[in-house]
Amino acid sequence: MSLMGIDVGTTGCKVIAFNEQGESIAMAYAEYDAVRPQPGRAELDSRDVWKKICNCMHHVARQTARDPVTALAVTCLGEAATPVSKNREILGNSILNFDERGQEEAVEIEKTVGREKLFQRNGNILGHFYTAPKLMWLKKHEPQLYQNAHKFLLWEDFLSFMLGCDPVIDYSVANRTLLFDLEAKKWSDELASAMGLDLDKMAELRPSTEVLGEVAPALCDEIGLPRGVKVVTGGHDQCCNALGAGVIRTGMAIYGMGTFICITPVYDHLPDRPKMLASGLNIEHHVVANHYVSFLYNLTGGALLKWFRDQFGQLEKREANLKGIDPYDLLLADLPEDPTPLLVLPHFAVTGPPLFESRTKGVIMGLTLETDRRTVLKGLLEGVTYYFREGLELLEQAGVKVAEFRATGGGAKSPVWLQIKADILGTPLATVKVTEAGALGAALLAGIGTGVWRSPQEAVEAVVKVDRVFEPDARRHARYTEQFEKFRKVYPALKDLLASL
Repeated sequence: MSLMGIDVGTTGCKVIAFNEQGESIAMAYAEYDAVRPQPGRAELDSRDVWKKICNCMHHVARQTARDPVTALAVTCLGEAATPVSKNREILGNSILNFDERGQEEAVEIEKTVGREKLFQRNGNILGHFYTAPKLMWLKKHEPQLYQNAHKFLLWEDFLSFMLGCDPVIDYSVANRTLLFDLEAKKWSDELASAMGLDLDKMAELRPSTEVLGEVAPALCDEIGLPRGVKVVTGGHDQCCNALGAGVIRTGMAIYGMGTFICITPVYDHLPDRPKMLASGLNIEHHVVANHYVSFLYNLTGGALLKWFRDQFGQLEKREANLKGIDPYDLLLADLPEDPTPLLVLPHFAVTGPPLFESRTKGVIMGLTLETDRRTVLKGLLEGVTYYFREGLELLEQAGVKVAEFRATGGGAKSPVWLQIKADILGTPLATVKVTEAGALGAALLAGIGTGVWRSPQEAVEAVVKVDRVFEPDARRHARYTEQFEKFRKVYPALKDLLASL
């Protein structure tokens, strides 16, 4: 037997089958591009994405004849919703979170609900990128589509619906709509009424690991799955990523090192909400019962390393192509061992919490005629980590302390970068053997829901294996702490000037 995890992202979908030992036995991936009907708009073609998911499932099904899939669950991006009819017809595309529509509606929400009250109920920082402002825009500008839609489904509940089950959404994905009551674990009539939205157009709410039914027999035959495959509630991508890396208890956090970096701490209590709101830090249900997560992120992240590679690493790119190796291995091979004297403000893209600042720019301070290219590269990696150290201190002030990180994503393949992070943060970073933690987390939910394991704790103990632990160096940590105190002063000193640029 095997368990299938379906991971639906912004730029591609991934379907992986895992055995009971957590080993990947079949995998398929498909990319898709955002549809941009006009400037400022960004959508996913829901019909195209559904087709590509089915193709990936078919590819994996063909490879698992000896270990047939018995259950599946979905992990997905948040916010983007697809309008569907009662008979499972796709009525339109799903609007992505960075689409500019909904900005005026977010202002309306602030007037009718208020940022503080919304945060108290829902746990998210008000913005136009959530589902509710997009639905308000549709109701105002495309009223016929809004009225005709039976449901507006996010990618988790969309897939359960298209696979033949009732549309059901778990708490973590529902939280991304702004319509979910965090403490009551139900849709909020109060919020929906203030926004003028109809809750009967949303999916049914259930916690993660609930069995919803089975994949429709005709679809099983078409895709190549055995009949009787159970569909289980999944979760938001960051939450499943945490589960797949074994981050299921208070004091642990995912350090997702991708194109953008996201730290996801886990905790078993609701923290100081005024302090969380003041720091721009959200609160969301984890896929593990009675636990919560927050997201500390920066859109610069790993993209800064890619920028350096593309602009200043042409020699390494050519050499890597000739040798058939990763150019990052060459770029990061001979970085200075000690902390650099540079201070890098990693505002090369829009920042995440606590600033949420778009009117800013990146800064590299401390350059001299003796500064070489590798010092600049290490300074960039240090600056991104200083940014997160500052955010982690805000989390701790609100009652959420991180004592252990699990690193995932492409950046987690770099021992050099992981050691820099451990040294700056003064906290161990561990890597795990299975790098596709999101899809594995979804597969674990499918297994828990169907009795393969009795709990997330049992599933993690059986499947998740730590590969390597990077311990902080005390001497370098002390040096980095001195530099970090200087880093704190950079943005306040330059804020007005950077905004003018």
